[in-house]
Amino acid sequence: MNSLWWWALPVLMLPILWHRQKREQTRAMPLATARFLPRSEPVQLRVWRWSDLFLLLLRCLLLAALIALLADPVLPWRGHSVLVVPGADPAFVDKQVREAHLTEARRIELPGRDAYRWLHEHEREFEPHARLLLAGDVAMPAVLPHLRHAVIVRSQAASPAPVERHVSVFSRRADAWRKLFDALDGPQRTVFDEQANAKTGLVIWDLPEAPPASLRAPLWWVADATGFPELDKAPQVDGMRYLDSARGRLWRAAWLPPQDAASARTLFASWQRLHLGLRPYTAPAQAPVVDARAPAGPDGGALREALSIALLVLFALERMVTHVRRR
Repeated sequence: MNSLWWWALPVLMLPILWHRQKREQTRAMPLATARFLPRSEPVQLRVWRWSDLFLLLLRCLLLAALIALLADPVLPWRGHSVLVVPGADPAFVDKQVREAHLTEARRIELPGRDAYRWLHEHEREFEPHARLLLAGDVAMPAVLPHLRHAVIVRSQAASPAPVERHVSVFSRRADAWRKLFDALDGPQRTVFDEQANAKTGLVIWDLPEAPPASLRAPLWWVADATGFPELDKAPQVDGMRYLDSARGRLWRAAWLPPQDAASARTLFASWQRLHLGLRPYTAPAQAPVVDARAPAGPDGGALREALSIALLVLFALERMVTHVRRR
């Protein structure tokens, strides 16, 4: 939509018309000897000074820079490129680059796994015939986008990064709760905090007393809801009541604490799915559809900083020349 601002270029005619219509204010003074001169009609001569032409040029450039800033132009300056997802195995990337015959291509380190989104936002920066290679743990989008460039996707699922979860247990059967977390495998590591602190992400409350008002955490597993009367009227989904309160998000279920392996798996699956978030699926090796009519991505803003500086410089020059001209 920003490209529609180019239709405002005819506005550059306004300074030209204004300069042509502007006239110097003159005051006629009668002279005593004027009666001896032959009578003639006064003729006004317009003489352009260098400051007039320079001021006209500055004002036209000022409007042009403003329109260009609003239109947000993007110049295609990137050629063949290899887009590398963070954490990708260098040996794997080198192999895919050789197989795709892109050894001379420029490598670009992406900011995250969502490579398709980054490519859609920056696709206007690539030359029309540029070839692109996506390598690494590429996240699979919900809908495969149509791109204007030929893209080769070579994905490799990366090992999950180690995660440290801080848990604080308030229960007379704290050992049983800790054994529940010992059954977890994978990169997740559980740290039990005797007192909840800023790092605590989960509080397990299994006491009939109400917790202190100062105790807060992003998530609470409430095994004994005596101190949480607000959970009685909380919404219920799949046998679990949930409520967002000043203390944090409260979860209450009849199967808390888990009594068997199936209940434990349900609890940890709900924790991952509803609170921590699922890990994106790794996209398979594929070649997305190339469509030259695909809509361009969002505004790139590659020239926005340069145009902003040019706009400020032109405005300052225009003000100075106008001030000098009036003196």
